[in-house]
Amino acid sequence: MEEDMMESDSAETPSSVPQGIPNAWETVTAALVSPVYSVSDEYLSESLALLCSNGLGMFLGGWLLETLQMRLTTTVAPEFWAGLKQPENELEEKDRAQVLLTTFHTLLDRLEPFLGGLEKLGTWQDEGRNGLCGPGARSLQEKAFTVIRALLLFSPSAMLQERVLEFYSRTFSVHMSQEGEAAEAEEGAEGPDGGVCPGCTVRTRQCWCQEALQQLQEFSHILSRLQLLERVSSEAVTSILHKLIEQRMEQHCRGEYERSFLLDFQEWLELVLGWLGRVFAKNSTGVSQVPVSSTPGNGQSANGVLQQWRCHMHQFFCRIYVNMRIEELFSIIRDFPESKPAIEDLKFCLERTNQRQQLLTSLKSAFESRLLHPGVHTADILTVYISAIKALRELDPSMVILQVACQPIRKYLRTREDTVRQIVAGLTGDAEGCSDLASELSRADPVTLEMQDSDDEGSDPEEWVPDPTDAVTDKTGSKRRSSDIISLLVSIYGSKEIFIDEYRTVLADRLLHQLNYNTAREIRNVELLKLRFGESHMHYCEVMLKDVADSRRINSNIREEESRLGEEEQPSVALSAMILSSEFWPQLKEEKLELPPLVSQAMEAYTHRYEKLKAMRTLSWKPHLGSVTLDVELEDRVLTNLTVSPIHAAIILHFQDKTSWTLEELSVKLGVPKEMVHRKLALWQQQGVLREEASGRYSVLETGSSKERMEGGVMLIDSDEEGDSNTTTQSEQREEKLQLFWAYIQAMLTNLESMSLERIHSMLRMFVATGPVVTEMDVNELEAFLQRKVREHQLMVSAGVYRLPKSN
Repeated sequence: MEEDMMESDSAETPSSVPQGIPNAWETVTAALVSPVYSVSDEYLSESLALLCSNGLGMFLGGWLLETLQMRLTTTVAPEFWAGLKQPENELEEKDRAQVLLTTFHTLLDRLEPFLGGLEKLGTWQDEGRNGLCGPGARSLQEKAFTVIRALLLFSPSAMLQERVLEFYSRTFSVHMSQEGEAAEAEEGAEGPDGGVCPGCTVRTRQCWCQEALQQLQEFSHILSRLQLLERVSSEAVTSILHKLIEQRMEQHCRGEYERSFLLDFQEWLELVLGWLGRVFAKNSTGVSQVPVSSTPGNGQSANGVLQQWRCHMHQFFCRIYVNMRIEELFSIIRDFPESKPAIEDLKFCLERTNQRQQLLTSLKSAFESRLLHPGVHTADILTVYISAIKALRELDPSMVILQVACQPIRKYLRTREDTVRQIVAGLTGDAEGCSDLASELSRADPVTLEMQDSDDEGSDPEEWVPDPTDAVTDKTGSKRRSSDIISLLVSIYGSKEIFIDEYRTVLADRLLHQLNYNTAREIRNVELLKLRFGESHMHYCEVMLKDVADSRRINSNIREEESRLGEEEQPSVALSAMILSSEFWPQLKEEKLELPPLVSQAMEAYTHRYEKLKAMRTLSWKPHLGSVTLDVELEDRVLTNLTVSPIHAAIILHFQDKTSWTLEELSVKLGVPKEMVHRKLALWQQQGVLREEASGRYSVLETGSSKERMEGGVMLIDSDEEGDSNTTTQSEQREEKLQLFWAYIQAMLTNLESMSLERIHSMLRMFVATGPVVTEMDVNELEAFLQRKVREHQLMVSAGVYRLPKSN
């Protein structure tokens, strides 16, 4: 009893020596958590020594943390959330910001005693004061802040994020307005008198911008002290920055392809980082720091946090920019090369995001939905494909994106019958609005198909770089993958011969349609094509051009010979012939036409003189090809220098012998079907030369109205001849070749009774002699041809084996 009384007295007189453990515990814990508690260092040291000597010092940290937890649960956290729940509708934005700051001030005031006690206890432990041991200041603080975060923000109210988001949004607007960039989103808030602050959007005399920035510094200091800065701010800051980046990109980048935005974004990013430096400032002076526990150096830690946000913003910008440009990539490709800055920005951003597959999928879908359908002309598809080659090789030098994304275009172009003709027209400069291929041809690089081996095979193995993972699995590596436009177009069909054949057809049409012998342009094109495709492939075209030059010389010689004849021996019709070497020209259309005797006699005379010039050679005339220049004399007018087709000239010449004809009479006389004669007569009717009578007869209209009078010196072309070709089309030539194959197939099935598709194909490759203009049939084409014969009941198929019907 006497000892207990002494302990009680010691509690009342702190200056005396402690006489018991309870008093010592009270002294030490009060010194840790009560800022107003006063005790001498000697007495506190003796109390702490007593606790440590009895093994109680190790429990001080646990007691502090448990007391902190209880206080948070019972009073601090409820008070904190109650402070935020002010009547929101009754407060202005400025007042809501003040409420937010006051609430966190109160929170810090309630927790500061415990945080100070933990720091003091941790210091004692680190110093080993009076034998006190423990985890130290850093560990105790981490445990305390973990308790605070767990109890206070485990399931935070949405109101906290709303208030923080609103507060940060306003301070961002204020910061940007002060840094020289007026808040673009707030432009609509300015009144007609211009008296609205762009930062806080209130009247200038009520501006609270400086107060908002001061509140931001205080708020950051409080959150840093509680180590809640990242936890409270990150979501709101991320939301603000993402929204602003998206808005800025929509306003400045959407639909704008002709300038780069990376530098603009970098400048804007520096302004934003200034605001982030305020947000993540530790103290009220605005110096950007992070908590001591993050990294040893305060300044270095601040730079690290800002660098993390810089990287995050840059990554988000790249991702959003790539998403937007992927949506617009079809338009960007279509506008290339004007859109090259957008391609360069996209390349930069795509290298920093994992969105190549997204780009490939989206671009293929855009091609299929916007380009590859019957409503788009083949020339337009080729124009976009050429632009895609240029744009995508700029975007991806490995050509993988081009190879994968443009695969549907290449596949679709193979199904268009006029693809080859359009490509050849582009090469020769005949395609309207497409000069890309002609300029590419002028470069004179040799054509290399993707399946051919490249000279790069012998390159240094140390320079080898593997293809990206999304590359198409084939034998074509990145070094052998051609980026040449003409080579890529030729490789659609995998053969040069089909383009050479088409060019021969185009060249033949041009040479036969022109009314002079000027071949300078064609010679230039042939020379360029020789550099591209090789001299051997262009040999036939050289012979065709030589035929034109020879024809001009032969015509000159024959005319010179005719000029020496007497007037009676002069031919009634002046002829100029284009003499063709039939083996080297494409197959010409065959049409029957009986010419008037006057013309036939002139042609016979021309043939006779040619045979005298060229011994052992003769001419086989194509009377339906060519042009005729004539004068038409009527009763009240003369039509001079009219250029028409041979059949039109033959029709009007027959009206010179007889003024009225029926369709049947003209058909018999010309050797042409009545339907064609009826169509050809329409041209002379339109020009007011002939008229159709009620009886169905056609007669000459000797006198005509002023509207029907026509000036001479023009070329008359009817709708049948417009754009018509003198040579057979690719499909017509192909059908003839297929019939040749069919004869071989019938012979094989007659001898062997039944054969599989593969065996038929291999036999055809062995036995069909393919000339320089014959394209070998591949397996898919052969299968389609055989299936067509099955549908026509000329073949039977069972289990993949073909045989002739028994009736055959």
